Amino acid sequence: MFGVRHEIAHEFPEYELVISRLKYIDPTFNRLLVEYDRTDKKIYGIEQQQVPVTDDYLHELKRQRLQLKDRVYQFIRDVS
Repeated sequence: MFGVRHEIAHEFPEYELVISRLKYIDPTFNRLLVEYDRTDKKIYGIEQQQVPVTDDYLHELKRQRLQLKDRVYQFIRDVS
């Protein structure tokens, strides 16, 4: 969706407690969440402010966000 934040807690509401716990006990997972959030905020800012960027750049950011989301999900599944 255009101009909508994709916060990880909303992406995986069924894992909210697991995410919250891992965020504080696992530094690797926390860094992954920080990177995901940073990328998501960058995309949101570009879309909201209608910053002129190339389609390739925006698609690359979205691809990165998706890869990070996949890594977060895999991490959650591995510990659940």
